[in-house]
Amino acid sequence: MELPELLRRARRVVVCGIGNEVRGDDAFGILVAERLKELVKNPNVLILNCGEVPESYTGKITKFEPDLVVFVDAVDFGGEHGEVILADPEGTLGEAVSTHSLPLKVLVGYLKTRLNAEFVLLGCQPAVLGLFQEPSEVVVERAEVLAESMAGVLNETEG
Repeated sequence: MELPELLRRARRVVVCGIGNEVRGDDAFGILVAERLKELVKNPNVLILNCGEVPESYTGKITKFEPDLVVFVDAVDFGGEHGEVILADPEGTLGEAVSTHSLPLKVLVGYLKTRLNAEFVLLGCQPAVLGLFQEPSEVVVERAEVLAESMAGVLNETEG
């Protein structure tokens, strides 16, 4: 299923931007979350900048009672630099996310015991991950385009 369809179907959505803004393209999830915070004014959407510790937000996520949780992160899946994919965070891709302390697979497993929700991972292929490096132009552009397209759908269902 495509992301716009998943977003339209959901009654309440949590978007978790994951990443480290001082490690180049690893800032992808944070860039998307911060832009969405500016664009989305829907009370049925919770946007979280989780940094490198999405597990610290389990209380906020479960309290919101979403039926869709979207994790947005830089993921090395061997794609083209800046390529964005939609994946199952409990699948093999979930294990590829190793720049953060707890694998998404474990986090989603925990959240599934607390919520009746769908979980998806929006991953962007990074190229630049060095400490104190700026995110690449390609990744910044992808984050902007993705946030704008998501905001369009998330604001449709407002109120």
